[in-house]
Amino acid sequence: MSISTTWPNRNSRSAELYERAKAVLPGGISRLQTLVDPFPIYAERGEGATIVDVDGTRRLDMMNNFASLIHGHARAEVIDAAAQAARNGSCFAMPTEAEIALAELLCARISSVDRVRFCNSGTEAVMLALKAARARTGRARIAKIEGAYHGMYDYAEVSLDPAPHNWGNDPNSVRFATGSPQAVLDDTVVFPHNDTEAAERILRDAGDSLAAILIDPAPGVFGMIPMTPEFVVMIQRVAHDIGASIIIDEVIALRLGYHGAQAKFGIEPDYTTFAKIIGGGFPVGAVGGTEDAMSVFSHERGKPLNPSSGTFTANPVSMSTGLATMELMTPEAYAALDAMGAHARMVAAQAFQAAGVEGQVTGVGGMFTIHLHGRPITDYRSAYPIGDEAARGKALHLALLEAGFIMSPRLSAFLSTAMTFNDIDRFGTALEAVLQSQG
Repeated sequence: MSISTTWPNRNSRSAELYERAKAVLPGGISRLQTLVDPFPIYAERGEGATIVDVDGTRRLDMMNNFASLIHGHARAEVIDAAAQAARNGSCFAMPTEAEIALAELLCARISSVDRVRFCNSGTEAVMLALKAARARTGRARIAKIEGAYHGMYDYAEVSLDPAPHNWGNDPNSVRFATGSPQAVLDDTVVFPHNDTEAAERILRDAGDSLAAILIDPAPGVFGMIPMTPEFVVMIQRVAHDIGASIIIDEVIALRLGYHGAQAKFGIEPDYTTFAKIIGGGFPVGAVGGTEDAMSVFSHERGKPLNPSSGTFTANPVSMSTGLATMELMTPEAYAALDAMGAHARMVAAQAFQAAGVEGQVTGVGGMFTIHLHGRPITDYRSAYPIGDEAARGKALHLALLEAGFIMSPRLSAFLSTAMTFNDIDRFGTALEAVLQSQG
């Protein structure tokens, strides 16, 4: 059933480019998650819901650059905005009106956001928010959910990928990058997702040492399992009691609702981090928050408590494409994406049933993840693959690539408004066939 005759053909253009890349890039890549065995597939162009690779093979893009492209590739209004902005000058050592307009949109839509500070990536946004919380509270430590991804800042990546041999009874603070110092681990408290009792105990034990509690309302690493209402209430109660700031990571979750995931789940944060869709396919990041919380960035009373800057921060191309992208995301567009996501989860679940293979599908809104087991999933540990599940997941990912469907290596999908229900049905048919062939 494979549609690709050029991958993983060693004589393909992608194979040739990878050999060339290995001479100048460590391991031949700049982004770890673009690597697939035996070599990456190189993109030539994107067209709506489709990527055409350098060998001419077309695939349905269900990953959309890890949730960045909510309208798919080369949406006309977004490209027009980029072209117009670039013609006027791609960056200046001066502010532009475009950054005001995008900040106004975010402030209007997200009830907790009175002020916005732009940066260049989701990693930067989380870093700035954590530093802001420290400046605001005068405390050093932060708390985060076990297994949740928040970018590459040392503190944010603690316990991103713990394993049974090191994750502990209560979650240990486990290094992700070898170079992270012990002090980072000491200043990062890790708690389990959706285990209200254990999480509250851990957070209260940390008490007034915590500057911030960093949360993702539906962490992607373990399947976009939404926070339960009880868990949300607990987080807010504990944060209030101990005087810690709440930081909600909406780098991905902003695609869950017109007023943000925080409105969908009833969360009232001090800070919100943004990136991905607010750049329309161009590099971007932002921190938003209440006027009081964001005052640490202000220079109006002297040196800011939390200074921030950057050569490409709030560049007019990203600001313009982000504004065009977000203006297209009307309440009706969000509702349509939610409906497509619900259909995708149903179709994928039916594929498992029809193939007679154990598995399940989790997710929320226009996002889902495939799991090759039937155990109940509530958090990182219950989603963790055991036995041959990781190997089978890798094989399924590669088989779907050959069949013409791009998902993340973790078998996650982030849908776009460029996709159709027919695209989803084609995916379901392919998934069923692959599952049957793999047994």
